[in-house]
Amino acid sequence: MDEKDTFHRDLKKGKEIEQLVLKFVKSVYDDAYIVDGYCKEWDIYIPSRKFGIEVKSDLMSRKTGNIVVETSFNGKPSALETTKARLWVFYTGDKLIFTTPENIRKVIDKKKLREVSFTGRGDSVSKTAFLVKQFFLEEVGFVCAPDLYLYKSFNFDFSL
Repeated sequence: MDEKDTFHRDLKKGKEIEQLVLKFVKSVYDDAYIVDGYCKEWDIYIPSRKFGIEVKSDLMSRKTGNIVVETSFNGKPSALETTKARLWVFYTGDKLIFTTPENIRKVIDKKKLREVSFTGRGDSVSKTAFLVKQFFLEEVGFVCAPDLYLYKSFNFDFSL
């Protein structure tokens, strides 16, 4: 599979995960919506709360135990360095981890993590990121299974 095919497959999967997270969010804030097209600030916006949510997928974390938290792409600040979202949600394949960029930064500082550079699958240029142990993020966030039966009973204060 070439880079272009990988990119499109990952994009499609990313949109599916955004829809999954939106179902959770809409169970609390029915005015939430996915921002169409490219939006550097966030993927989901909640007008009544005036804040956005960034949705990230890291399926490899089930094997590695690490969540990739990107800080630059192609030599330019990105993701954690540029986010305007108040809440980040990581999808690991079997869980959703809800946390804040501030909590992610606190974990990085407290654990004295170092950035690494690599070229991800489907990318043609390198990125810089922190590899954060999944359980560190679980300690500073809210974790739930992405099962459909939870949507009706999901109750979480997204204002963190």
